[in-house]
Amino acid sequence: MSKLVIENEYIRASINPLGAELVSLLKLDDNTEYMWDANPAFWGKTSPVLFPIVGGLKNDTYLFEGKEYKLPRHGFARTMLFLVESQTENSVIFLLKNNEETGKVYPFEFELRLIYSISDNQLELKYEVRNPSEKPLWFSVGGHPAFKCPIENGLSYDDYFLEFDQTEDFERWPLNSEGLVLDTPIGITINTNKLMLTKELFHEDALVFKHLTSDCVTMKSQKSPKELKFEFKNFPYLGIWAAKNADFVCIEPWCGIADSADTNQNLVEKEGINHLEPKLVYERSFIIEV
Repeated sequence: MSKLVIENEYIRASINPLGAELVSLLKLDDNTEYMWDANPAFWGKTSPVLFPIVGGLKNDTYLFEGKEYKLPRHGFARTMLFLVESQTENSVIFLLKNNEETGKVYPFEFELRLIYSISDNQLELKYEVRNPSEKPLWFSVGGHPAFKCPIENGLSYDDYFLEFDQTEDFERWPLNSEGLVLDTPIGITINTNKLMLTKELFHEDALVFKHLTSDCVTMKSQKSPKELKFEFKNFPYLGIWAAKNADFVCIEPWCGIADSADTNQNLVEKEGINHLEPKLVYERSFIIEV
């Protein structure tokens, strides 16, 4: 399937209409690629959209109005073909609507738009969820972009760190073997704005953070001027993840979270679920700067 390209004099972004997935972000002056190459030996995705859930459900199941429904981890949008609603040289809008297929697993009307736009050396991705129906819409939405690490050839994974814009007491919410969130956080480090990157950091699955003070993080190295800044305002949850021993880091802004291990599986009571009244629109966006 052919990719859609938006570009300016600084950067070029390529997006696959299948899943409306960002697959390349190239800085043109030095030909530096910032996105993971989706090597299937580790993880064959680059930046899937997470909708209408984030993370996994207990037994892949949720309850709504007394009926049981099944959804895979992170929902269905990442495997569906989006319509290209409009495109210019430096922006493109992808649209996914409910249909007969989605209705079998998710009994809601929705319009999900992914709006990509570039300005100077920044790429913005806006998630727009519209409720076209006469009933409330319950959903989660989030991002899962994977960035190449090391960014610069000749450096190693351990040369990089994540620098947050605020000092944090970092506590991860651990996941059990089913990917469900346990009820007691584990302290990682306190009173710092830096997380050093090591491949061992992700050997026990993702780092899941709730309600950080920061809304911006930069992946950088003291050995290189090349860095990536990621702004995620108004996302209450953040995941940091990499496949085991892979050369990438996912920075995942979430409006939603995996089920807790002790969930009652009722969708409207799920932690992090969003409620959208009829005819209203919900918007969140993140910005990548290279």
